[in-house]
Amino acid sequence: MTQAPSYFIEKDGLVYAGTSLLIDLWDAHGLDDLELMRRTLLDGVERCGATLRAIDLHQFAPPGGIAGAAMLVQSHISVHTWPENGYGAFDAFMCGAADPYRLIPVLRDAFTPERVQVFECRRGVRL
Repeated sequence: MTQAPSYFIEKDGLVYAGTSLLIDLWDAHGLDDLELMRRTLLDGVERCGATLRAIDLHQFAPPGGIAGAAMLVQSHISVHTWPENGYGAFDAFMCGAADPYRLIPVLRDAFTPERVQVFECRRGVRL
């Protein structure tokens, strides 16, 4: 029987499942635009070198925040926005060769935030 490939990463002397980035956009624009969000997530998936399995987005009643996720072979990108506050919360968790850091410029270009905060967590570190 053939063993499935491992998507664990070896980097900086560590072996871990993947990198999870929490990306906060502040004073951003277009966070209530469902089609822009869909295109941005699709572009982000491609730029990160990931493989899309499915995308599901929901838009709330006015002021129209968006919640949803792009499910990836390499994990996911999730989003929840509060356009009335100019705030967008993204979670990009990727394993293997996919690089979640490549999502950041895609988000900057699409939503033109005044400020971006990024928090990194390496998931599944083998000690």
